[in-house]
Amino acid sequence: MKWPRTDRAVVDALLADPGAAVALLDAEARVVRGGPGLNALCGETVSLTEPAAGDVRDAVRARQPAVLHGELVTAGGTVPVAVSVVPTGLAAPAAVLRLTDLRAERALRAQLDQAQRLQSVGELAGGIAHDFNNLLTAIAGAADDLGAHVADPGQADLAQIRSSAARGASLVRHLLAFGGQQTLQPRVLALNDAVRDAAALLGRLLGRGIALRLDLDEPGRQVKLDPTQLDQVLVNLAVNARDAMGEAGTLTIATGRRLLLQPETRDGLTIPPGRYATLEVRDTGAGIPPAVLPRIFEPFFTTRRSAGGTGLGLSTVHGIVRQSGGYLSVQSEVGRGTLFRITLPRHEAALAAPAPATPKGVPAAQGRLLLVEDEPAVRRLAARALRRAGWDVMEAGDGADALEMLEGPVALLVSDVIMPGMDGPTLVRALRERQPGLPAILMSGYADATQRQALAGEDICFLAKPFPMADLVQLAAKIEARVIF
Repeated sequence: MKWPRTDRAVVDALLADPGAAVALLDAEARVVRGGPGLNALCGETVSLTEPAAGDVRDAVRARQPAVLHGELVTAGGTVPVAVSVVPTGLAAPAAVLRLTDLRAERALRAQLDQAQRLQSVGELAGGIAHDFNNLLTAIAGAADDLGAHVADPGQADLAQIRSSAARGASLVRHLLAFGGQQTLQPRVLALNDAVRDAAALLGRLLGRGIALRLDLDEPGRQVKLDPTQLDQVLVNLAVNARDAMGEAGTLTIATGRRLLLQPETRDGLTIPPGRYATLEVRDTGAGIPPAVLPRIFEPFFTTRRSAGGTGLGLSTVHGIVRQSGGYLSVQSEVGRGTLFRITLPRHEAALAAPAPATPKGVPAAQGRLLLVEDEPAVRRLAARALRRAGWDVMEAGDGADALEMLEGPVALLVSDVIMPGMDGPTLVRALRERQPGLPAILMSGYADATQRQALAGEDICFLAKPFPMADLVQLAAKIEARVIF
């Protein structure tokens, strides 16, 4: 039976589409005619592995439409495919077969699965950070408090307690950075100057056998970043490169600029059009094997566990870059080294003025202070330290109690961010309705993105837990002395 002319034209057009892998099958499921798209996907040979071939034959013989999944064996390797079989109802051709290459879909699904896993770990980190940092604040604060009363033989034990608390705090910061949930203090930076400042430290980290080379684009560009976090990114990437290079090699840090007129998708992320500054860190090390490359940003994944690797370095870098509004990509070839490229939005405003220096001899504050903290141990230690500095401290365990007990103005509010019932930012706004312009310090071991935005727009000082009680006292003194606000 011959095809009607109109149907034949449709089939010819379908087969001629280079983007579609389409073939005509006979009653035994043999390919009798294929288009250029089929040849491009399959090469010179076409062979569907079992059970797909058997299923295709069954569908053709039963004259029933079918959608199957199998693997296509080609000269270039094995390709996962979806196989669509549509019987024509004719003796010849008996069916139309279409192959859909699933490699891109599976790669996208793998990226999505990885992103969901990373998000879950980030949410877990945020969930435990507040309580864990409260405990660390109490431990470190108690050690500091005891330090003034314990004889020399006990000072070494207290130092060990402080050191362990600091290591715990560092671990929480890494997890929050990975999850994009740590509190940043960004300011406008000259990117080239920031790299030069970090280079002196990096040179000592790399050792004598590894050369550090700077390739900085001039004139330099400005970005808005937390300078401490930028240093951490560079240190983590440099240490990772040092371990990959071993005794000798070259680490190159380069800056540049990019203008994107259209969105660009890279590593599953889409960079919108705009003006960007780039920061690249390239090493001449062993490179990253293709099987390992997709996992390098996963927390706790490391190939150097026996050498003391924690698997948090690159995950921390990834989190800091994303939380700062940037994009991170990696290129690596085994035996030829690795390149990490950070793409950051350019900032055109003037450089931020340096923070005012702390005045010498700041007098002890004498005003009334309202301290609101739901963790009793932290509240007790903070109140003791502030009273020693001369503050008249009123204590409350939550926002509702604070509003109920407060009578008359106070010089300063010190409050936790996350508390049962009313949170810290809400308490600040409620008290400022009574006392406009009330200075405030908010403390927290964890603040999500919404809370950080609230802090940024309301002239509030933020103190990240865990912290030495001396830092709280010093910050309160600066506010009282009008150095801040």
